[in-house]
Amino acid sequence: MPGPLYHVGATALCSHAGQVQTVSSNVRVLVGGMPVATMTDTSLVVGCVFTVPGPKPQPCVRVQWLTPAARVLVNGVPPLMQTSAGLCLSPEQIPQGAPMVVANQPRVVAT
Repeated sequence: MPGPLYHVGATALCSHAGQVQTVSSNVRVLVGGMPVATMTDTSLVVGCVFTVPGPKPQPCVRVQWLTPAARVLVNGVPPLMQTSAGLCLSPEQIPQGAPMVVANQPRVVAT
C-alpha cells in the first residue's frame, strides 16, 4: 500500500502516548530537510507510562517496524512509510500495540 515516506522529524506515538524518536544512519536522502527513516534505523519510545496490574511499570521502549516500502530503496535499504506497520516493545520484548504516525511530510510517496 503506498504512503508518504516516514522521516526522522515525523511525530509518531506508541499506543500509550509515548513519543517515538527515530535515529537514522541515513544522511544522504532527505525529505523536508530531514533524513528518511529506514528498516535498519533505531526507533526508541520515550515517555510511555504504561503499567500492568501489580503495579509493574511496563513502558514501550522501542519500535520494531515490520512492513517497509517494497519498491523503493534508500542507500540499499527499504525505507519506512507513514503506513508501515510496526510493534511497540517493552524492555522484556513483549508486544504492546502498534505505533501511530500522527504528523509526517505529505509530498514524497513510496510503494
